Amino acid sequence: MFVNDCLNINSSGHLTIGGCDTVELAKKYGTPLYVLDENVIRENCRSYVRSFKKFYNGNGMPLYASKALSCKELCRIVNEEHMGLDVVSGGEIYTAVQAGFPMEKVHFHGNNKTADEIRFALESNVGKFVVDNLYELELLNKIADEMGKTANISFRIKPGVDAHTHNFIRTGQIDSKFGFALETGEAYDAVKKAVTYDNVCLKELHCHIGSQIFDIEPFVTAAKIMVEFMGKIYKELGVVISELNLGGGFGIMYTKNDEPVPYEDYMEKVSAAVKDVSAEQGIPVPYIFIEPGRSVVGEAGITLYTVGGKKKIPGIRTYVSVDGGMTDNIRYALYQSEYTVVNASHADKESAEEITVAGKCCESGDLIQEHTKVAPVEAGDILAVLSTGAYNYSMASNYNRIPRPAIVMVNNGESRIIVRRESYEDIVKNDL
Repeated sequence: MFVNDCLNINSSGHLTIGGCDTVELAKKYGTPLYVLDENVIRENCRSYVRSFKKFYNGNGMPLYASKALSCKELCRIVNEEHMGLDVVSGGEIYTAVQAGFPMEKVHFHGNNKTADEIRFALESNVGKFVVDNLYELELLNKIADEMGKTANISFRIKPGVDAHTHNFIRTGQIDSKFGFALETGEAYDAVKKAVTYDNVCLKELHCHIGSQIFDIEPFVTAAKIMVEFMGKIYKELGVVISELNLGGGFGIMYTKNDEPVPYEDYMEKVSAAVKDVSAEQGIPVPYIFIEPGRSVVGEAGITLYTVGGKKKIPGIRTYVSVDGGMTDNIRYALYQSEYTVVNASHADKESAEEITVAGKCCESGDLIQEHTKVAPVEAGDILAVLSTGAYNYSMASNYNRIPRPAIVMVNNGESRIIVRRESYEDIVKNDL
């Protein structure tokens, strides 16, 4: 019935997640409220770890892409589930450090790392820098020299693969702000330069072709291109690059129209391609990394809102206003992202009323979903927006000086706060 098995309906007709009544969660913790199911997150992590054992003989490691949702509790869970971490900022590094995450299992991404971030990453003993451009390569080598360190690096490569996804989230094609292009020879020239530097050690190549992808073939094509490039480097430069990071981008179910590919199907086909092309190129099969983020936490999360005003415009639409909006879910305003909306207070009733869910911000574009059907709704009902575990809290803002919501973790009928709700005092704490 729902996009995730952790959701159900109890005898009161209320939506439940992880055995917890969402209406009761709203009463206890207030709304807006992010809710995550711990069991779903852990099982998603385990599915990736199992697939590495099955198809790569354990010769690799999944890295959780923490930009999807970064907080100390997620870092702790990911570590307990034997995954590494992909970070993209000094703040995400700091979160990992504070959570006690083993920093040798951290990869540091970003297309414009600052000198301060690079120093902090080196001080924190980050395992690998995913270098995006020549300026960064030279800056990293210089700072590492000053600090008496050698940085293990990866190069982010644009393999030129069209992932058939939204223009804003396609990152593998040549016209992208990320990485070195293969077509122009830029990537090859960067490799030649890197191997001459004293304070960086080129260990890995990396690519990421986009996000929310449902087709396996772009991943297979990208893997082949990357291994062929590794072969070229070995044959022409005599340099063996022993690690390959194939990025993330695995699609999840936001609505019943989405058809995600089972993780094992992806791993099986891509692993076969990596092994075959490695043999053709005469190079060892590389140690493999991937970077699932959305597919770890996306479907594990929902957002709860309390309904306020309801405004019917005859012949046009019915606006239902909630106590959150673009401050806690900007994705509809950015991408017109589709979501499933449920009247959590009457989840046992037929979805017979078409509504537009409007946020409370002073902004016409502050909508969460348009022309979506839910059980008839009235003021005081709790609305649930499903599959909001990824890129909702992490993209949240204080627009209109609205505090960010809390995050609650549920597990077999129990709940706990993992991120506190912001207060008005938090809003002004940096004001002078």
